[in-house]
Amino acid sequence: MKYNFEQIKPDYAYKHYWEPFSCEIMNEFIQATDEGLDVAEYEELFRNVDKLPSGDIKKKMGDVLYEAVMKSEIRDGYEFNEPSDLDEIRKLRKKHDFAKNNCSNEMLKEKIHGAWMGRVCGCLLGKPVEGIRSEDMKILLTESGNSPMYRYINQSDITDEIQEKCSFNLKNKCYADVSHGMPIDDDTNYVVLYQRIIEEYGRDFTPQNVADAWQKYQPITAYFTAERVAYINFVNGFRPPMSAMYKNPFREWIGAQIRGDYFGYINPGKMEIAAEMAFRDASISHVKNGIYGEMFASAMIAAAAVTDNIEDIILAGLGEIPCTSRLYSSVMSVIDDYRKGTEKDLVMARIHEEYDEHTGYGWCHTISNAMIVAAALLYGNGDFGKSICMAVETCFDTDCNGATVGSVLGMRNGISSIGEEWTKPVENTIHTAILGMEKVKVSDCVQKTFNHM
Repeated sequence: MKYNFEQIKPDYAYKHYWEPFSCEIMNEFIQATDEGLDVAEYEELFRNVDKLPSGDIKKKMGDVLYEAVMKSEIRDGYEFNEPSDLDEIRKLRKKHDFAKNNCSNEMLKEKIHGAWMGRVCGCLLGKPVEGIRSEDMKILLTESGNSPMYRYINQSDITDEIQEKCSFNLKNKCYADVSHGMPIDDDTNYVVLYQRIIEEYGRDFTPQNVADAWQKYQPITAYFTAERVAYINFVNGFRPPMSAMYKNPFREWIGAQIRGDYFGYINPGKMEIAAEMAFRDASISHVKNGIYGEMFASAMIAAAAVTDNIEDIILAGLGEIPCTSRLYSSVMSVIDDYRKGTEKDLVMARIHEEYDEHTGYGWCHTISNAMIVAAALLYGNGDFGKSICMAVETCFDTDCNGATVGSVLGMRNGISSIGEEWTKPVENTIHTAILGMEKVKVSDCVQKTFNHM
């Protein structure tokens, strides 16, 4: 048989839009601009390529623009310094010292249990409305008598009248009143998977170990945006950290920030070690603020084991990332507003002004969501239910933010602080997409955590 070379081509319509670089070309332009790269002269070309139909020509043009971005220099006057190298990151930290509480083994067990369950409950709260925008969230919560939010959204809340008023599809979601355990979700997949990674490779795991485990234990469909790109890059021979850089327009999105909880769990009070482990993980799929987000979250959780002071927890997280970064500056602006007595609604409104939830970039960026996490922690004042509800009702990445806030406060307050109204639907069970660990008990995961400290 003679093959026709011209006919051997991928079906671009079959590929998910996260996968071809050229399909996300405007996100690349926004990302590069925010990073300070001098790409303004290419804006019109980016917009014109974005309008092309998917196919070989668009792919080739995307390749040209990728090369142009990679060769661009930081523009004059850019105010941030954001390295992706651990040694350089550490040189730019502003460490935060605080008084640490003593924590007995029994107390620590309560806290670790709280952290696991807090993450699961926060994730379950946000999961059915992941992707909803504020206008629809307001309708849903008001019409169902859940505004300000104080409880799970239930399937029984979803009437035909509410659905008719909302453009967001509210049908067939994972609602708490019909769930038997935590449904499969990437936010909870990662914390279970990373327990397996520590078990298999030890605390000195390498970025390559994580890349290998991703391919070994989960299908590609379990990964999204930056993680999906990194996964494809692994398969094509790109090793970390190049796997994070090659044609990855999502390299500062929230994906890494949701992956670092376990490193906080196994390093209570040891923020620098938690952040260093988070760096090793984040560097396989993210750069700059994408990396910092995971370091920030991991260090906050580690700090929450040894202090009740919310500001100290957040500042301890910030103390592991460059104080010259956009993430540091943005989270500090939330803290400053809180200290000045600015009302919570005004702070959340400012986040919506700075980041547009109606765009993928604004909705899913590390910084917008980290700001929401910080605000929910501060204004929730340590109350578990109040805080996770603030994180979710503000929209953006609802399940991610609910999970991170829940993890921090679960560690701070312990399992006894999480009422049955939150834990009952979980049934001590997490369902995952992880091969061989499709169903795990929260209590078993808690016990295993102590083996890794």
